Amino acid sequence: MNIHALSRILVLVLCIYSLKTIVDGAGECGRNPPDREAIKLAPCAMAAQDKSAKVSSTCCVRVREMGKNPKCLCAVMLSSTARSSGAKPEISMTIPKRCNIATRPIGYKCGAYTLP
Repeated sequence: MNIHALSRILVLVLCIYSLKTIVDGAGECGRNPPDREAIKLAPCAMAAQDKSAKVSSTCCVRVREMGKNPKCLCAVMLSSTARSSGAKPEISMTIPKRCNIATRPIGYKCGAYTLP
């Protein structure tokens, strides 16, 4: 094999490797899929099903942290894990406001919903 063909193969291998690296960390929540991140919001289960349920301080802490990345928070609230736990997206979207999070992403479009 000549050097020209060998260099092309090397470039191809490097391109494939870099694409794999980009894809692995390209999700809304970084390397973790939203369904895995949704588990962190387990303390919010009741508050995500009933608007009148008290939101726990643990839930608020976790929503505040996750809310620093609105895309991730949105993906988690709409994830299949959240839905299968009984969370209702229209109620889940109210949790940041119910926690009185001043830095919440007000007006952020999350699918068919908008964060109040």
